[in-house]
Amino acid sequence: MEVCTTPAEMTAWSDAHRVAARRVAVVPTMGALHDGHMALVAEARRHADVVVVTIFVNPLQFNRPDDFTAYPRPIDDDLEICRSHGVDAVYAPVAATMYPEGFETHVVPGSLAEVLEGAQRPGHFRGVTTVVTKLFNATRPHTAVFGRKDFQQLAIIRRMTTD
Repeated sequence: MEVCTTPAEMTAWSDAHRVAARRVAVVPTMGALHDGHMALVAEARRHADVVVVTIFVNPLQFNRPDDFTAYPRPIDDDLEICRSHGVDAVYAPVAATMYPEGFETHVVPGSLAEVLEGAQRPGHFRGVTTVVTKLFNATRPHTAVFGRKDFQQLAIIRRMTTD
């Protein structure tokens, strides 16, 4: 299993598989992996030749710094879980890689992000759409598999990919 920590490493890995005519699937996560994530990996495997799991705790989607700080980050356990489930690559960048000094471009979702959870957590879905765009740009997948636990987030990501 390849572990990539920079966009350049991840893109090179993905491009090598694309050149070899392999379909690439990505399963975006914030880590702390469990059986639900592995079900998404299994689903991704049905749609692609190689599967990438992203592990990144995104500071842009946390409204409270203490929530971000407290979010679990068991990266060694997550990597072992991925290995044991046949994941082909993990993309695990750090925040400074994703949002280097001077970063200021965001993906701003539309009206779907202004109601329900979006009304309670201003900026949350802007953080989600920004990071998912960055993850897609690095992993260059043919397909992506998301859980359905957060229906509003799923609807926003579907709208973003359509747009």
